[in-house]
Amino acid sequence: MKDITVEELIGSNEFIPVDVRSPIEHKEASIPGSVNIPLFSDEERREIGILYKKSGEMAARWRAMEVVSPKLPDILGQFRNLAETGATPVVHCWRGGMRSKAVATFLEYSGCESIRLSGGYRAFREYILEEIPMLLPKKAVIIHGMTGTGKTDILHELQAKGYPVLDLEQMANHRGSLFGMIGTGDGYNQKTFDALLFKRLNEMKGAPYFIMEAESKRIGRAVQPDSMLDRKKDAIHLFVHSSIEKRVERIMAEYVIPYQGQGWFREEVLDKIRKIEKRLKNVPLAEELEQAVLGENYPEVIRILLIHYYDPRYTHALGEYEAKFIEIDGDHDSGAASLIEEHLPKAVRAGKAM
Repeated sequence: MKDITVEELIGSNEFIPVDVRSPIEHKEASIPGSVNIPLFSDEERREIGILYKKSGEMAARWRAMEVVSPKLPDILGQFRNLAETGATPVVHCWRGGMRSKAVATFLEYSGCESIRLSGGYRAFREYILEEIPMLLPKKAVIIHGMTGTGKTDILHELQAKGYPVLDLEQMANHRGSLFGMIGTGDGYNQKTFDALLFKRLNEMKGAPYFIMEAESKRIGRAVQPDSMLDRKKDAIHLFVHSSIEKRVERIMAEYVIPYQGQGWFREEVLDKIRKIEKRLKNVPLAEELEQAVLGENYPEVIRILLIHYYDPRYTHALGEYEAKFIEIDGDHDSGAASLIEEHLPKAVRAGKAM
């Protein structure tokens, strides 16, 4: 049986992490790219945990053996199938304890290569939290713009061209607004966000700057690290402008058209609207919004929200920035991403640290 460190795992394309914890534990916090081959189902883990508290360690261990024994051929077969793809499986559990040791021992007895991650997932998390501030490039290029100006599309286009982009909304699985979870499912928790941020920063290692969208500290269920927020102080700021008509068109395409035929959509929009109405404190406008939703006049819903809710809030947030903005035409035929590319070399020279 051989143990490897987190650094060795991350530093090689040879290894594939295999999480032997229960599915719910893997969903809650996992190493990006890891495979879940659980020793116990969620229900079995719960049963053994209760037994441990009531009857002690030996009773729990015996029950664990009874549960796992019939599964061993299948579990070991899954490891063998992974190995046949050319990857080297590395077993881990929460902290490199009983579960990963048991699986590694079974692998060794069956004649398979047996490698374990020292310290388990906990060691991975401790490592990435230390590394994130050091991996983050010193200079930031921040893209601003009102809701619907296509900032995320710009990021995707720039990343496809090889620029060092951090798409924080993608890492949080949340679009950063009250409507941010429509069509995406649950937003990711902090552990998943941190793991994805580390993965992307590691891919960008050595870049003198990074490009990101202007985001509030909290994005859905996740919070940006302080080191990233600090980069805003002397960042290069670009502001994307776009007409109200174009913004409504973009939001319709992203938030409405893919989902409006589904039964849940109108009720979810209505629920979000009623939360916003409490902040608007404008009864006639609130009634107008509700009628537009009930009539499924979503372009009008979006227009009202942009003019009376999102734009005023965004304008207020811009007051936090003292830097001069480079203006970008978001409706330009050549595309905002191409216009930003024209400014990036100038921004690099002006930034000096880039």
